[in-house]
Amino acid sequence: MTRLFVLVSALGAIFPGAVCAQEFPTKVVRVFTSQSGSPSDIIARLLAQGITPSLGQQVIVDNRVGTVAVENVAKAPADGYTLLFYGPVVWLLPFLRDHVAWDPERDFAAVTLATQAPNLLIVHPTLPVKSVRDLIALAKARPGELNYGSGLTGSSNHMAAELFKSMSGTNIVRVPFSGPAAAFTAVIAGQLQLAFPDAGSASPHVKSGKVRALAISTAEPSALGPGLPTIAASGVPGYESGIISAMFAPAKTPVAIINRLNHEMVTVLGKPEIKERLFNSGVEVIASSPAQLAAKMKSEMVRMGKVIRDAKIRDE
Repeated sequence: MTRLFVLVSALGAIFPGAVCAQEFPTKVVRVFTSQSGSPSDIIARLLAQGITPSLGQQVIVDNRVGTVAVENVAKAPADGYTLLFYGPVVWLLPFLRDHVAWDPERDFAAVTLATQAPNLLIVHPTLPVKSVRDLIALAKARPGELNYGSGLTGSSNHMAAELFKSMSGTNIVRVPFSGPAAAFTAVIAGQLQLAFPDAGSASPHVKSGKVRALAISTAEPSALGPGLPTIAASGVPGYESGIISAMFAPAKTPVAIINRLNHEMVTVLGKPEIKERLFNSGVEVIASSPAQLAAKMKSEMVRMGKVIRDAKIRDE
């Protein structure tokens, strides 16, 4: 017994992460996310319910308004019991504000890029364009005359439009609204010419003819925009945008625990019934490795950071 204790203690000293992962979890795991009923909340709850049985401990979702969820996890112990399920705010807000209470790379460890909801480039039916190339030509012929609607500063539909402007070299004027639904409604009403809503909310109105969809924002064609070309293949090479949802742990969480959490979450996201449920709400499952999420975050910080700086976008 003494020899066994000495052996376990020695292994713990040499491989502390492995021993920690074998014991993990021994108590409730808490996932912080945005407000109740938000897309992140819905997906976080699907994940929490899905991994609870295999972890053998309850996984609960804790909703917080604003950036409180991000701040809480940035300061939490690096033991795998406090997680963050959030979107690009984690890595883009530091570009939009002077003072943010976290550093994306210093304070967080990537677990998985869970899902992505693509944007559609939609226009009012009266706008005389049938393609992305037509829209670019019209915008260049009438600089500053076309308007796009978006939700809050830094939101996916806002960033999708600014990325489009930057990569296409067009001058299209933003009209901000309190949320993406209001911006989309203004396009339907003919008050604005275009917008970049998420595919799930836009598709019914495209089918009804209230708006015209020109393209989808994914790198490759997607079943969420059946028959639509990508923006990248329609005159803006390299264009890609979408509403990303990802899971993070505090920085320095043992790699073995990160890998365990990643395995359990990827397994849940890979279930056909989960994929179907998310697809029906306009969301694609990605289920990446930790390394893939970390690389995606870094590339987005470089790409979108430049767009934000060049356009002098601020969220005060």
